[in-house]
Amino acid sequence: MRLLVLSSVFFALASAVLLYALNNDTRSLEKRAQAQQRDVSTLRSDVAVLKAERAHLARPDRIEPLARALGLVPVRPSQYADAKSAAITGQ
Repeated sequence: MRLLVLSSVFFALASAVLLYALNNDTRSLEKRAQAQQRDVSTLRSDVAVLKAERAHLARPDRIEPLARALGLVPVRPSQYADAKSAAITGQ
């Protein structure tokens, strides 16, 4: 009878320690998951800002004066080559 009581107490204490460790691990994983969710949210907002900046910088009405200041002009029809002439000359 005494052995049964001692083994019951041992299993109860072992179960308590195991449940405490499991609870601690769960809380740690939950904190990591929340931190990763915050990181994902921050990165998504950063991506949105970068897309807006790219759209602003790629506007033709902003690029055209800069290109003209560098001496660039629109492509003329004489600068185009057809596929036949390119194949003949070996380009």
